[in-house]
Amino acid sequence: MIIPFSDQNPLKYIAFQRVTVSLIIINTLIFVIFQSGIFSSPDQEVFLAYAIVPKELITGQNVFISVVSWPEGFTLFTYMFLHGGWLHLIFNMLFLWVFGDNIEDAMGHSRFLVFYLCSGIAAGMVYTLISSENNAPLIGASGAIAGVTGAYLMLYPRVKIWVLLFMRIPLRLQAMWVLGAWFAFQVSSAVTGDTSNIAWWAHIGGFVAGAALVVLFKRPSVPLFGAAPPSS
Repeated sequence: MIIPFSDQNPLKYIAFQRVTVSLIIINTLIFVIFQSGIFSSPDQEVFLAYAIVPKELITGQNVFISVVSWPEGFTLFTYMFLHGGWLHLIFNMLFLWVFGDNIEDAMGHSRFLVFYLCSGIAAGMVYTLISSENNAPLIGASGAIAGVTGAYLMLYPRVKIWVLLFMRIPLRLQAMWVLGAWFAFQVSSAVTGDTSNIAWWAHIGGFVAGAALVVLFKRPSVPLFGAAPPSS
């Protein structure tokens, strides 16, 4: 397992990544208040109402009994703000912290927020189409964040990133190797039918969507496949 924890890519256009930080705060607060069990017992019926259930989304019919009534299409948005546990939340927010600031910088605050949500929606749609008969709920910001990493690979492939290999060995590698290896692992796991409780196709869909959408959302002055900044 490769876990990124820092990059050497200073901001150029914005003073502070306020959308990235806001998304981290919102995701964390939702989990802590409504899902962690610290303040109240999680309500499984409410939880399912905000998650993507592919069969429900495609047919429009409820597979699970829910106390919340609204169009199933809204779950393409709400599922991004739920997480299955502390590790799920922490790893997602770590990826967003490392890569989100530079993509926000390359796009601007408003366009980055729209880009993030579009990537998450695309991830949810790909997962739904691939798993149309699946009743397992899909939650998590992973698809949207995969879009951020796809955009990062398109803009900053040669930037050096500090990662932990196997959770303990620090390495400094170019983004193209880190994110390329991550994406290859997602594809391999999806194709071989890995049965672990991970939505591989959502990650793939988000990554591809992000890599494509960055062309439309980035500032005109930001080049694709830019050079690495000078090493310190």
